[in-house]
Amino acid sequence: MIKCLISWSSGKDSAWLVHVLRKRADVQIGALLTTVNESARRVAMHAVRVELLQAQADALGLPLCQIPIPSPCTNEEYERAMQVAVQRAVADGFTHIAFGDLFLQDIRRYREERLAGSGLTPLFPLFDADTARLAREMIGGGLRARVTCVDPRVLDRRFAGREFDAALLAELPPGVDPCAERGEFHTFAYDGPMFAHPIPVELGAIVERDGFVFADLMPA
Repeated sequence: MIKCLISWSSGKDSAWLVHVLRKRADVQIGALLTTVNESARRVAMHAVRVELLQAQADALGLPLCQIPIPSPCTNEEYERAMQVAVQRAVADGFTHIAFGDLFLQDIRRYREERLAGSGLTPLFPLFDADTARLAREMIGGGLRARVTCVDPRVLDRRFAGREFDAALLAELPPGVDPCAERGEFHTFAYDGPMFAHPIPVELGAIVERDGFVFADLMPA
C-alpha cells in the first residue's frame, strides 16, 4: 500500500487527482500539501483564502499541511521550505507524493530531480491526458469550480470569477488550454465526487495585482 501526499493547489486538477487516486486499491491518501503566502494567508498563485482551503480539506476528510512561504518568494526560499516539508513527510511514513501535472515535461522533470533520493517518489496520474477531453470529463463527472485567477495576457479579465463549465470551455480563445496547464487561469474546486459535501462560496471583488486578475472568493 502506497501512503501518498497530494500536492494540493485548491484547483480542479488537484481535486480530480484525488478522485482518480481514490479508485486505486494500492493508494492510501494521507494528507494534502499546500504552499501558502504567509502574509496574505492565501494559497500561492490561486489566492484562495486559507479558510476555504481548510474547508476543502474538511470536505475531503484529509489533514491539511500548510507550507508558509514569503511573498515575493525566491526559488531558493521555496526549495528550502519544500525540503523541510518533504523530510517531515518521510518521517511520518509517506512514500509518495502525487501531482496534478498534465503535460509540461519541464515541470515534471523539475519535480523528479528535486525529489530524487528524498524518500518520496513522485506520481503523475493525470500526465499526458488529452486536456480537452479531461476538462469535459471533469465537468461531466460533477466537478464544480470557479476561476480565481486569470492571466490577462492570454485571457480576458471577464473570465475571473466564472464557473468552470461547458460554457466557459466554449468561449476560450484558440491557444488557451482547456485545463489551463500553462497558467492561463487557476480555479477553486468547491463540489464534486471527491468531496463529502459542497463548499459554499460567494464572489467578492475582482482585483488586478502583479499582472494577474484575481476573483476574491469568500465563504458563503
